[in-house]
Amino acid sequence: MSPRPTTDLRDHSAEQEAEQMPTTEARYRSIFEAIDDGFCVIEFIDGPHGPLSDYVHVEANDAYARITGIANVVGRNVRDVFPDEADGWIATFIKVLRTGEPARFERELIAVGQHLELSAFRIEPVSRKQVAVLFKDVTARRKAEVELRELTMRLDALVRSSTEVRYLINADWSELAELSGGGFLADTPAGNANWLNDYIPPEGRDAVRAEFERAIKARDTYRIDHPVYLANGSVGWAQVQAVPLFDEAGEITHWYGAASNITERRKAEAELHELATELSHLNGTLEAQVTERTAERDRVWRLSRDMLGVADTQGRWTSVNPAWSRILGWSENMFIGRTSEWLEHPEDHVKTRAEVARLAAGLETAAFENRFRHQDGTYRWLSWTAAPENDLLYCAGRDVTAEKERQIELDAAQDQLRQAQKVEAVGQLTGGVAHDFNNLLTVIRGSVDLLRRPNLTDERRDRYIQAIAETADRAAKLTNQLLAFARRQALLPESFDAEESILVLADMVRTLSGSRIDVALESASCPCHIHADRNQFDTAIINMAVNARDAMNGEGHLIIRVESVDGMPSVRSHPAVAGDFIAISLTDTGEGISADRIDHIFEPFFTTKDVGKGTGLGLSQVFGFAKQSGGEVMVVSEVGTGTTFTLYLPRILGEQPAIVRDIAPREVATGDGACILVVEDNPQVGEFARSALAELGYTTVLAKDAAHALGELEAAADRFDVVFSDVVMPGMSGIELGQEIRIRHPGLPVVLTSGYSNVLAQDGNHGFELIHKPYSIDQLSSVLHRIISPR
Repeated sequence: MSPRPTTDLRDHSAEQEAEQMPTTEARYRSIFEAIDDGFCVIEFIDGPHGPLSDYVHVEANDAYARITGIANVVGRNVRDVFPDEADGWIATFIKVLRTGEPARFERELIAVGQHLELSAFRIEPVSRKQVAVLFKDVTARRKAEVELRELTMRLDALVRSSTEVRYLINADWSELAELSGGGFLADTPAGNANWLNDYIPPEGRDAVRAEFERAIKARDTYRIDHPVYLANGSVGWAQVQAVPLFDEAGEITHWYGAASNITERRKAEAELHELATELSHLNGTLEAQVTERTAERDRVWRLSRDMLGVADTQGRWTSVNPAWSRILGWSENMFIGRTSEWLEHPEDHVKTRAEVARLAAGLETAAFENRFRHQDGTYRWLSWTAAPENDLLYCAGRDVTAEKERQIELDAAQDQLRQAQKVEAVGQLTGGVAHDFNNLLTVIRGSVDLLRRPNLTDERRDRYIQAIAETADRAAKLTNQLLAFARRQALLPESFDAEESILVLADMVRTLSGSRIDVALESASCPCHIHADRNQFDTAIINMAVNARDAMNGEGHLIIRVESVDGMPSVRSHPAVAGDFIAISLTDTGEGISADRIDHIFEPFFTTKDVGKGTGLGLSQVFGFAKQSGGEVMVVSEVGTGTTFTLYLPRILGEQPAIVRDIAPREVATGDGACILVVEDNPQVGEFARSALAELGYTTVLAKDAAHALGELEAAADRFDVVFSDVVMPGMSGIELGQEIRIRHPGLPVVLTSGYSNVLAQDGNHGFELIHKPYSIDQLSSVLHRIISPR
């Protein structure tokens, strides 16, 4: 129940009308929340002791808690809150309800064992079962009254204890004779004819003369308080009274008077007057303050550019400000008594209802966005803040449609910029690939043409064949570097100690660096196990070492440091990542990298070296390997001082089994008639594979895709020793074919081959043996022999 003015509390019909006017009710609520007086409504309900035997707080404003110190009183029983005072309060409530007359009194309270301040109470009937209690803290007023009494008592004591000065003045005021002295007046000899000027300061003389003249004419007693010169030289106050003395003829001959020192009393009266004025001002301005605050809130409500509204816990709006109409186009009464579901964008229904439920549960909304429909059919984006209080939701919504549209435009512009940058990067990449592959193809094409010439010697034929082989290896390396940068390389991860691998690579790094570069190693104090592709790891370290060597022009110092760290720092707009990582850093004393180039060093075919001294793919391989392995690569450089590259890779904890590489060369094994099912959609590659396997002594059956391969296996699976399949094929991929073979023909080995597969790059080889294209006859023979021999 909302608070209302006193005139409405007795009028039940007015109460019903007010309940239908949420704007007025909200204004009354604002008034009563703004005033400093406490307010509550007590309702009589049926209790355990009979009808109307229980008394509950159903409404209370903020000042109630501030004055009493009791929070969250709504819903609590009077006996629970004031256990020692309940009977007296209840009797007063009953009397007010029975007589209909308000009750006014002042008293102190005992609430739940605590002593409260003195308050003035006014109790009014609201309805047949409700009373309204309005009270204010009058402690300050009572304190002022106590101080007034103390000052009055002190004044009376001063008056009683002061020694009067008695004197005699002749009828024409020509002479003053002092009869007795209390010592507080200035020392003036008796018989002084100028006593008025000697005793009284100028500011009091006119008043004294006027009072004497009045008393002479009226033949009455002379009474006046006036300033006076005190014996200590200061100015004080005296209270003077003189009576006329008459001769036998009835003429005034003398005036007999007495003067008392009232200086302290005047000070006390001045202090009292100041206190009384201040108290009067406080009481007099209370209503003005309430009116002013209410007017301010009404102005804020009307003039706010944000949508302000009050709703119940179901989300039904009870009051909205004019901004709703200005922003959405609908009249204000269209919103009252309804939720906003009819306005909400269909995609926002669920989240808006969930946010209303959060508010109803007592949680505040700091930032929430949804869309409301304008009268013209368009939608406006709104950003809301809201807070629940006393079973109502107080909400403020800001129209952020323009900001949203600007953000959409900005995102579109950024997308266009990124697309342009991608196109530029693709152009650079394409140009670099074309340049390098044209160089390689030139060697291959030239060597082939030379091989076709007649009368070649064996030595020249072998040289041309060797050139083709070496060029093919360089082409494969170039492709692998590109795939590594694109994070599309099919990795073969294994667990190994990064520090031990660095120790093995140290001699190679020293050889590559040359004798004029000092290479130093700084080891970690703990195991540095990682799970990564070891070949790619070694290649990344070598690429960074070669980059450092070239930056130092063959002379300087190179420090390779391995350490365990607690996370990766923020780099290239990526946030920092916490966790266990191994950091391998290479610090050189080279020329450094300028700020305008450092953001491009990991781009493929970008190089700061002279033409012919670098492909620009080494650091690209490091970048791609780090990213694909769950790590990062960071560079810090200062021109003229040097550069530090740091490779971060996830650390694995615990002891890891040592991996021993088999680097001994193998002889080409023969097939001994074993049967291979070759699955290859490219006819040229398929025929090459059949020819190569036939040269190795294998028998082969060629299937152009997975469906044909499964058909061959269904016909006679026992005749095949191995299935050798490409990964990327139309229809079913090689991985899917291998998985199907595992189900239909368990135990039949599957060997996969691929030049590139996104699935392999992301998910690994799924447990199948993998040969990377382009593969050599030696590699193919070795893998097939190792698989077939146990069978």
